[in-house]
Amino acid sequence: MTDLVTERLVLHPISVAEAEQMVAGEPDADTAWEPGFPAEDDVSVAGRFLERCSAAGDPRPFGPYAIRRRSDHRVIGGVDFHSPPDEHGHVTIGYGVVPSARGQGYASEALRALLSFARAAGVVSVKGDADHDNIASQRVMTAAGMRPVGEDERVTYFAVTWAGTAT
Repeated sequence: MTDLVTERLVLHPISVAEAEQMVAGEPDADTAWEPGFPAEDDVSVAGRFLERCSAAGDPRPFGPYAIRRRSDHRVIGGVDFHSPPDEHGHVTIGYGVVPSARGQGYASEALRALLSFARAAGVVSVKGDADHDNIASQRVMTAAGMRPVGEDERVTYFAVTWAGTAT
């Protein structure tokens, strides 16, 4: 699998072995994790990825990615496709960065890279959501080009659909 590289980040597709390390909370000798990684959500994503691999095979490139800073190669968070595109070309995403890396634009930069990859891979639309009180996450999706498309009692839903690709 090929890494996705941005100005400041490398989005590295997580392998089965790397997901197992995240679940165990123990990186290999060649991987440096920023304090706070993996967070509970990252462990959950890694666990779901392992279950998906066991049940249906490896979904990469539509799986989880570790977000690494290019400057020091430390893993500062994750961004993922919850599953491969459905029959209509839609995917749902999630993301997070450790507290020490927040507020620096890393999440928006990572999400923009993932959206660009999805569009180039023929994805029609990308969906995500954020709790009403998670203004930072709402700003990340907006900064990456996603727009609010609805809400319920708990979350605001965001999406991006590319012109000429809707079915």
